[in-house]
Amino acid sequence: MKSDDPKPEPDEWPDLARFKAEFRRFVAERDWEQFHTPKNLAMALAGEVGELLEHFQWLTPEQSQELPPEVLEQVAHEIADIQIYLATLSDRLGINIGPAVADKMHRNAEKYPADQVRGSARKYTAYRRNED
Repeated sequence: MKSDDPKPEPDEWPDLARFKAEFRRFVAERDWEQFHTPKNLAMALAGEVGELLEHFQWLTPEQSQELPPEVLEQVAHEIADIQIYLATLSDRLGINIGPAVADKMHRNAEKYPADQVRGSARKYTAYRRNED
């Protein structure tokens, strides 16, 4: 982490293993495992992302950065729903999120070399890679 990067808050990423165990118990108590197939979880995740987008759909970029407290609370609930489905989907598929994120960040660094992409939002295919 660079020195100018913000430091994450201690509770920003809770103990994921504990969270997954709690949610497994929550689902089991309701006999919902039968519905939590990877397909259904992915579809539910997409639905929750859509609900999150509804809060931003007609806002200007400036308005989207200054949400009223009641809207921010609703956005937090949608983000929590997204996190729950995402963690549950990865759990059902046996994907360890930490290594998956680390691998993806490494791949992104290769696809988007900082010296070539700084200040640009173009797709990675628009950049020339230095192939030696």
